[in-house]
Amino acid sequence: MGRDALGEPFASGREADVYALDAGTVLRRYRGGGDASREAAVMAYAASLGYPVPRVYRADGPDLEMERLVGPTMAAAYLDGKLAPDAAAAIMADLLRRLHALPGRGGVGSVVHLDLHPDNILLTDRGPMVIDWCNAGDGDPDFDTALTALILAQVAIGSIGHEIGADAGAMLDRLMQLVPGDPLAQLDEVVAYRAGQWTMSADEVAALPIAAARVRRAGSDAADS
Repeated sequence: MGRDALGEPFASGREADVYALDAGTVLRRYRGGGDASREAAVMAYAASLGYPVPRVYRADGPDLEMERLVGPTMAAAYLDGKLAPDAAAAIMADLLRRLHALPGRGGVGSVVHLDLHPDNILLTDRGPMVIDWCNAGDGDPDFDTALTALILAQVAIGSIGHEIGADAGAMLDRLMQLVPGDPLAQLDEVVAYRAGQWTMSADEVAALPIAAARVRRAGSDAADS
């Protein structure tokens, strides 16, 4: 189905646009092309083990057809005053914990999302649901948790522009108190991974050491509390 037939997207991210097909179905299309089947496979696997993820109906090239969820993003709920920083952190920590309890499909590590943050969590009448699985796969749970922490730190220090702004620091501090494992052990590797993502601007990459230091401070404070 061509772009003209789909109309205008109702949501867009750095890599993809989302179109409404009907009241219960959306189409997520990657602007750069590619193959969405890998993402669909991870989502289907997580769903089969009870993880809160949209149902996938079809994957074809850059297109992923899936269930349309109703509810605000966690970021939008926070900005509307309906969610406190501690509550947001608790939701993220719980979703990470539940995700990392799912064994990796190759028998090593766990399922990892690698982009779990407030804009990729929808608050629905079925509870929080995780979207945008394009980076997901099997890996180290601490790496995944550290990446969530680093993204929050980037927002907190202002290197990623977002309406949540410095309040992301309060979410980060509480998250580091709640998550299991040792995210700081993987932080250097996560910084290198983040620096290599094509969606990152040169200014964002340059500020990564400052964001990493913010994560380390949160982790140290959590260990002392």
